[in-house]
Amino acid sequence: MGKKNKNTSKSAAKGIQSFLGGSFLTRESTSRNFPFLLFLAGLAIIYIGNSYYAEKNIRQVESLQKQLKEIRYEYISIKSDLMQNNRQSKVAGNLANKGIKESTVPPKKIFTESD
Repeated sequence: MGKKNKNTSKSAAKGIQSFLGGSFLTRESTSRNFPFLLFLAGLAIIYIGNSYYAEKNIRQVESLQKQLKEIRYEYISIKSDLMQNNRQSKVAGNLANKGIKESTVPPKKIFTESD
């Protein structure tokens, strides 16, 4: 068993040395599979680019969601202020400061004779 492990480790070391030295590129099997290797490299580049693009879109969506929350809070605040200012008592008080008084006489209906 010890001899098998030695041969396996020598074979692995030889493979790593061949890869790092670049001599594996001169073999015929590698040159036959070169277009496939280029295809795999292209797919890897596309995959990496796609993941960067997806992460960029996710960051943009999160940013837009934060902006939407802020705008929604601002809308609710302004709507609340507007509702407060549209109350009859508040309008009457604001107009009283300008010299306009609230009418105490109820409106009258005007009737016309129709044909």
